[in-house]
Amino acid sequence: MPPTLGDIADFLGASSWSGPRETRIAGMAPLADATAEHLAFLSNPKYAPQLETTQAAAVLVANDVPGDSPRWIRVPNPYLAMALVLRRFFAAKPRPDGISPLASIAPSARIGNNVAIGPFVTIANDVAIGDDVTIYQGASIEAGSTIGAGTTIYANVSIYDRTIIGKRCILHSGVVIGADGYGFAPYEGRHEKIPQVGIVRIEDDVEIGAGSTIDRAALGETVIGEGTKIDNLVQVGHNVKVGKHCLLVAQVGIAGSTELGDHVVVAGQSGFAGHLKIGNRVQVAAKSAVFDDVPEGTKVMGAPAIPFREFARRELALKKLMRKR
Repeated sequence: MPPTLGDIADFLGASSWSGPRETRIAGMAPLADATAEHLAFLSNPKYAPQLETTQAAAVLVANDVPGDSPRWIRVPNPYLAMALVLRRFFAAKPRPDGISPLASIAPSARIGNNVAIGPFVTIANDVAIGDDVTIYQGASIEAGSTIGAGTTIYANVSIYDRTIIGKRCILHSGVVIGADGYGFAPYEGRHEKIPQVGIVRIEDDVEIGAGSTIDRAALGETVIGEGTKIDNLVQVGHNVKVGKHCLLVAQVGIAGSTELGDHVVVAGQSGFAGHLKIGNRVQVAAKSAVFDDVPEGTKVMGAPAIPFREFARRELALKKLMRKR
């Protein structure tokens, strides 16, 4: 049954709200599109005029928004509140019904409680699946891998042997974890393959977007830190270490043995050379090419990437030069 406005207000701890508690809410919508069955939110001030015209049953607004309305539910952070409400009340997706008889599960695999496994899933020897894991159709989990409790693995994900995946992770369709890193030893005009015998370890609460690849280490581990969110079509090379709570946007590429600190943000289509050290809280602008170590807290952009202020001065100088010509 859809939640009531009272359920939502109580969940958010909005104790001062005094609107119609019994109104049923079918979902969330933008201010301009909401109907009387929707909850809306205001996080960007430029949409504030729409507060007067929206048809939403209620609106999440910040505590400091001027004015008042019985439809407003005041919260400290409306954008965060929107995310929490969606996750709690409206984000449920259809799950496979138990364990499909069309799944192939090795006798030595260990399956936890309340696990859902779709058709044509393959689970190899000595795999350990935690409680409340959901695995959609066509996924492959190779021998000796571990999947933590509450993790969701979408269709056609490939998880190579001995991979370690933490709790509450989300792997979207087409993700490949643990394929060989790109390692070759040149010899007499040939490229001799270096066996990649390490593993991939993914910590808790990591999300990996569709079509992304995380290569196994040549030796040791490739690591994705707790809470990191990876967009679609991202390539992480062998022995890379990505810190905690990083954001890697689409088509980012990280070459082997580079290390990113915690809370690093990398915008789309940026690339890193190998064996670099990227400090905590570094920000990399879109389409940047990082060839050198980057100190903690630095913002860089460009190809090759340089500090933002230096990049801005260079661009200004170029514009002045062009005007003179």
